[in-house]
Amino acid sequence: MRGVPPPLSPYWIYRWQITMWLSSLHRITGLLLSLGAVVLSAWLIAVASGPAVYDELREIVGSAWFKPLLIGWTFAFFFHLANGIRHLCWDLGLGYGKGHIKASGWVVVLVTVAATAAFTLTAIV
Repeated sequence: MRGVPPPLSPYWIYRWQITMWLSSLHRITGLLLSLGAVVLSAWLIAVASGPAVYDELREIVGSAWFKPLLIGWTFAFFFHLANGIRHLCWDLGLGYGKGHIKASGWVVVLVTVAATAAFTLTAIV
């Protein structure tokens, strides 16, 4: 079409960087934590409903097929927490140096993996 200028910032010309990945993952983990909150609510209701209901839910949550979900929610929790702290630092005006944004992104990834592994090995497995 004549007279229509090209887009000013077409997304397809940018190479995905760690900040883009972490931003997307932050949103995804927020949604996953919402699903985890439903499971947590079911657990709390089962605790309040008595031993029979609690034992039924414990069979499901303690089963082998459910453990990957628990590990996923653990990852989502620690990632969302670490990246949230990173964003709070940004809100305070900290960490905007030339290499700080990329470095803090990798710190978030490393902290998330380490915390997930440590928690999984001690609590879930």
